[in-house]
Amino acid sequence: ERGKVQKLDVIDQYVYEMIHSVKIEGKYKVAIDPGNGTAGPIVSEIFKSLNIPFEGIYMEVDGTFPNHLADPTVEKYMKDLQTKVVKEKFDLGIGYDGDADRIGAITEKGVLLFGDRLLGIFSKQVLKNYKGATIIHDVKCSKGLTEYIEKLGGKPLMWKTGHALLKAKLREVNAPLAGEMSGHIFFNDRFYGYDDAIYASLRLLEILEEERKSLSALADEIPYYYSTPEIRVGCPDDKKFEVVSKLVEEFKKQYKVIDIDGVRVEFEDGFGLIRASNTQPVLVVRCEGRTPQRLEEIKQLIFGALSKFKEVDLNTDVH
Repeated sequence: ERGKVQKLDVIDQYVYEMIHSVKIEGKYKVAIDPGNGTAGPIVSEIFKSLNIPFEGIYMEVDGTFPNHLADPTVEKYMKDLQTKVVKEKFDLGIGYDGDADRIGAITEKGVLLFGDRLLGIFSKQVLKNYKGATIIHDVKCSKGLTEYIEKLGGKPLMWKTGHALLKAKLREVNAPLAGEMSGHIFFNDRFYGYDDAIYASLRLLEILEEERKSLSALADEIPYYYSTPEIRVGCPDDKKFEVVSKLVEEFKKQYKVIDIDGVRVEFEDGFGLIRASNTQPVLVVRCEGRTPQRLEEIKQLIFGALSKFKEVDLNTDVH
């Protein structure tokens, strides 16, 4: 028997579900930047249906990305949105990546919030309904996030970086929420457990209205650590995992190490992370410390260890 082809207008169905999935009164004025990715027309329709006051930049879908790459976690790509939020006094800005599965947010003060701080804000709402629940985050997330989840009575669970890996872990332990530093947020609470940045942005607005606070006030509840951006140093694909394996052995001689994904050297007041990229011939490095001085000390320790490997090119920051 031959198969059948059925055409469905999934956009109308999706918009309908989005506007009925949250309770929003439209009290916060939002600027949005989809970066000429797929989110623009759909977000516009949803926000209008929910009477959310908003203005957008780079809303038209254009796969050549004429204004900037659609990555809401890269500061230079969010500059135009930051400027708009601050100059025109928006309550917040929301950025989406090209296929709308990653989110970034700008506070009313123009500060870019990455995935770990957004996950902390989402955790506050989720843990009110799921007392003591497990919240999953990847190895790149801040210690401030784990401290905040614990303060709220939740159980932080660190896991490997990679949205497919986090999604699988979410299902395995049946957690209500998971997220990555990169802006992938997975709601298993009132949603389907996959990374939908449009839905995440609606939940963010819902939380702001529930809390009756500014975005910066909510973000400031999460303990702050000074951190490096994600630094990518060159290392051949056939050598990168070997280098990481040797670093795990070396650091374990002196320090507490988490080795579920690379080597994360843990301190009371910070961490240093080196992991092999899943997609590029690079090692990904990230460090944080309670103070700028402590951050610099941890950074020197991490890069000092990397400098002993001739396979690692410390002179390039690969993007």
